This record gives sequence, C-alpha cells and structure tokens, in this order.
Amino acid sequence: MPHMLIFGMGYTASRLADRLREDGWRVTGIRRSVDAGSEILAFDDDSAVRSALAKASHILSSVPPAGDVDPVLDRYGPAIAAAPAVWTGYLSSTGVYGDTKGAWVDESAPIGLGRRTARAQADEDWGGLRDDMRRFRLPGIYGPGRSAIDRVLEGRAHRIDLPGQIFSRVHVDDIVTGVIASFEGPPGIYNLADDLPCAQNRVIELACDLAGTQWPPLQSLDAAGLSPMARGFYAENRRVANGRAKRLLGWAPRYPTYVEGLRACL
Repeated sequence: MPHMLIFGMGYTASRLADRLREDGWRVTGIRRSVDAGSEILAFDDDSAVRSALAKASHILSSVPPAGDVDPVLDRYGPAIAAAPAVWTGYLSSTGVYGDTKGAWVDESAPIGLGRRTARAQADEDWGGLRDDMRRFRLPGIYGPGRSAIDRVLEGRAHRIDLPGQIFSRVHVDDIVTGVIASFEGPPGIYNLADDLPCAQNRVIELACDLAGTQWPPLQSLDAAGLSPMARGFYAENRRVANGRAKRLLGWAPRYPTYVEGLRACL
C-alpha cells in the first residue's frame, strides 16, 4: 500500500489526503496540534516523525516559511533528503514570481523578485534537496467553503477599481489531481493554475449573481479598508501559464475557469 506523509494538514493538503484515502492509500499527517485517535503526528515528536519518514513511499510538505525559515527543512531537511521515498513534493506559491505587470509567467521565469523572498528561497531549497522533488507553484486557491461565494455571503467581498489588474487562481481539487498526476510524471516545477487569468472583480460579480445578491460598490484600494495581507494581494499583477503540467503530466483542470469552479462550489 502506498503511504503518503504530509507536513501541514491545511485546506489543500487535507483535501489531497481525503482523495488518497479514498483511493486506498495510507496517509499520515504532521502538524503542530494533534487530535487523539487520528493518524496525525506532532511536528515536535522527533522520533515519530523520523520513523514515519523512513517508511513513507511519498513525502509532501505544504508548510510555508515562518518568517525567514522553512520549519520543515530546518528540522527535518536532512532526514527527508535521506528518506527512501520514491516521490517528494512541495506546495509553493506563484507569489515567488513577483509582479510582472500582467505578463504571462511560466516555470522558467526568475523568482525572488517580489514581496515573498522567503517563499522563493524555500522553493529553491526544496528544489535542491532531492532529485525526485516536484515543486507545485500555486496561485489563489479556492474551493468549497473557501470561495468568493463564501466571502459574498459573509459580507466580506470587495470590488476594487484597478483597471488591468489580473490574477490567476485554481480550484483546490485541480491541485489534488495535479499532485496525483505527478506520481507518474517527471520531477520538476509545475504551475497549477486554471486557464483564465482575469480580474478579481469578475469573480466577485459572478459570485454575487450565483448567491442572488447585489454587487458590492466599486471602491479604491484605500477606501476598501483591506487588511495588509489583502492589500498585498493587489500589489502584484500576473498571468500564470499552466502548459508544462499539461504537457508533462497529462493534467488538465476540471474547472478551467472561475465560472465552472464557482458553480461547483454551490
């Protein structure tokens, strides 16, 4: 039985774990807090984590850097490098590309030029850890319980007056299928994004239509009163190309645009 060991059991990794278990895999998660009775290990339980690393056939980290340090690499990097697994992976971010002023980026684009320098360094460090490493660079992630529809229903949706601002996004289940497709594909870097980068306003407007609510007013970035993290989202403008994953992994998004993806979130 294949055995996936996952560092960080957040939204995306938990969705992957559920799918793998449905397919007959054993999945062990590692996180800071542990629920009794679940197959979850505590990150600080050094002996248990190292024992699991020695037994897993597949190893994935979904843990972002904490400050300037990748906590997984910092504590377990050498053990992961020496593990007998046949596949390793890291969930990275397309934020490593920085602001391209709306231009397309593929996996050959330079990284580390934007606001996420620690993420870019972690991306590079994971890439150098093992020859079988797959790095998945992910744009804005949405899906059931975490979509523009939820923000609309909770009164947290905004339309920002920034003409020409373009973002890429990906449905969480398309990340899952991309990771699974890579089990039989070559190591390397893969952008997992949908086929239609577009303005966030279009997504919010469709979400309002699907939820049967009025569109929020068009506001300036300052008037919207966004959090620093949300403002940072608007600090970069790029289109993410997904052709490499399609060519080398045979992957294609089930939700090629936000239209299909949001409808599925209903």
